[in-house]
Amino acid sequence: MRSARYTSDMNFIAVIPARWASTRFPGKPLIDLGGKPMVVRVAERAQQSSATKVIVATDDHRIAAVCETHGVAVVMTRADHPTGTDRLSEVATRLGLADDQIVVNVQGDEPLIPPVMIQRTAQWLADHPKAAIATLCHPIHSADEVASSNVVKCVLDEAHNALYFSRAPIPYARDAWSATSGRIEVVPTELPVYRHIGLYAYRAGFLRVFPSLSIPAIERFESLEQLRALAHGYPISVMRVDDALPPGIDTPADYEALKPRFL
Repeated sequence: MRSARYTSDMNFIAVIPARWASTRFPGKPLIDLGGKPMVVRVAERAQQSSATKVIVATDDHRIAAVCETHGVAVVMTRADHPTGTDRLSEVATRLGLADDQIVVNVQGDEPLIPPVMIQRTAQWLADHPKAAIATLCHPIHSADEVASSNVVKCVLDEAHNALYFSRAPIPYARDAWSATSGRIEVVPTELPVYRHIGLYAYRAGFLRVFPSLSIPAIERFESLEQLRALAHGYPISVMRVDDALPPGIDTPADYEALKPRFL
């Protein structure tokens, strides 16, 4: 069933970075999901939000041709961008977006992303004018997820601003975990431990600045590009939600698991 389109007076655009080269899954944007390429499925989800414009940003002519066939707007970008944020920066510059224009980065491998969450992320940034970026998190209840370096955690201040993002178990429950020789076996009920959700809204002015920012050591060691913004003093406001978003497709195994949902 097609989701209802969400409406809002807020003006934001959604940009979907999509590249062909992927270490784990080359050509991933064009995999078939129920008769449509994944990048088109993601664009349709974004179009069902209140975005005033949805654009796929790619460096590959095969992806661009498929998008154009399905009526999805495309901006061709350089092939040498190190991150998706750098690709968005080029789009913001080429389109001449105003500094306060809100741009939501919708990952191209999230074909089940709820349109309302795209809109809510943009609205959260609009409601927090001092922030350069808005993103999401949800509570973690699993000890295995707290301990996993594949799960990015974030620590917030009392005003919902990000203090830090890390692959380490933060905040650390010293008393609870020291009793088990440092093993993380349970998550204390009142411990404010959150998993970061990689959906971002940016102000276009920040996107244009981002490529000029030096890469701090914390970003290099954690391999988390949002730490660059924090290291250079750009506030990130974080909206807490109850649950994780639906799963995306990172690997061929993910594809096989989700493909039946589109039949």
